[in-house]
Amino acid sequence: MTTEAKLPATSAPPTALRLWTRARGPVLAFALLLVAAITLAALRSDTRHGALDPRSPDPYGSRAIAELLADRGVTTRVVTDLADARTAADPDTTLLVAAPDLLTKRQQEELHTATAGSGGRTVLVAPSSWSVGTLAPGVTADPANSRDSTLSPDCTLPAARRAGTADTGGIRYTTRRPGADECYPSERLATLLRLPDTTGDGDTLVLGAPDILYNNRLDQQGNASLALQLLGSRSHLVWYLPSLADTTATDPDDEKSFLDLLPSGWLWGTLQLFFAAALAALWRARRFGPLVTEKLPVAIRASETVEGRARLYRKADARDRAAAALRSTVRTRLAPLLGVPVPQAHAPEALIPALTAHLHGNGQALHSLLFGPPPGDDAALIALADQLDALEREVRRP
Repeated sequence: MTTEAKLPATSAPPTALRLWTRARGPVLAFALLLVAAITLAALRSDTRHGALDPRSPDPYGSRAIAELLADRGVTTRVVTDLADARTAADPDTTLLVAAPDLLTKRQQEELHTATAGSGGRTVLVAPSSWSVGTLAPGVTADPANSRDSTLSPDCTLPAARRAGTADTGGIRYTTRRPGADECYPSERLATLLRLPDTTGDGDTLVLGAPDILYNNRLDQQGNASLALQLLGSRSHLVWYLPSLADTTATDPDDEKSFLDLLPSGWLWGTLQLFFAAALAALWRARRFGPLVTEKLPVAIRASETVEGRARLYRKADARDRAAAALRSTVRTRLAPLLGVPVPQAHAPEALIPALTAHLHGNGQALHSLLFGPPPGDDAALIALADQLDALEREVRRP
């Protein structure tokens, strides 16, 4: 006879080739993004290296103007701490702030307090609306930058008139300070302001663009002349490069928690990512199809199946299961012979009376044989099988 076997419910473990086939798309995409990022970083790594640093010979450095000032007897000292910049403010010093927008509001206020009334000169390079109102009160930065880079002085400031046209085009400013010099206008808004101190002989210069200080722009237009005059009016030049490593850059009042640093829409963004991940999981998850049956290619004798199952019972020492299987099978076969419905074949109150009446035997012995306890050893199991076989033959005897 032939039997049917079901396919296993689990599939074979994935091989390395199958894993690579599934993952190669995302892996290759990630590799391409990584290569593109590294290439872009390498190409742009030196673009603004050492920008506005008087020690840097790079195109956007300012070493050239520092050397020209040194030839004229002006010493240049670089500082990166606010404390050093504050102590440098005196009548014989020009303090240049290379990146005012990197200063916190507290740093801006402290620096303005130190420079106001010091008698020296303060040069602010391209401050935006974030910093110009604090470092130069009364000055407002226009939101629209100058369209042109090269502009004419168009003012009475001697340094600007001697320099002529220069590359000052950038941020444009307006001021209500009396006595201010407004130079290099672009659409009637100045890109260079000179603000005299209300007390003392000092002043503040607001420069709308750093171009006149760059090494690669110093020899163009009147940039060198203007830069030398603006920075060489005192015997000492302190070049302040604000640094994030400065301890004063951390304001205890500005400390925020991790949740405060997250953008306002992070909750909805996280929810969208969750749904995207769920959809991706549904798309890429392994799908098990329905179980199918398949005919075996060879015929297997019923006796082999029985013997194989018996060996499994014996290996597991499952005499109780073996005895229950034998008794259940015999009861199922005896019930139709005795006129008992098959659904009631396993009910002692229905099967035993019919069997006793048919054999005229002892009902208690038959009950023990068909519904008794499991055998205690293999010999008892064999004896039970023989007795059940004999009982079935006797019932079938005409």
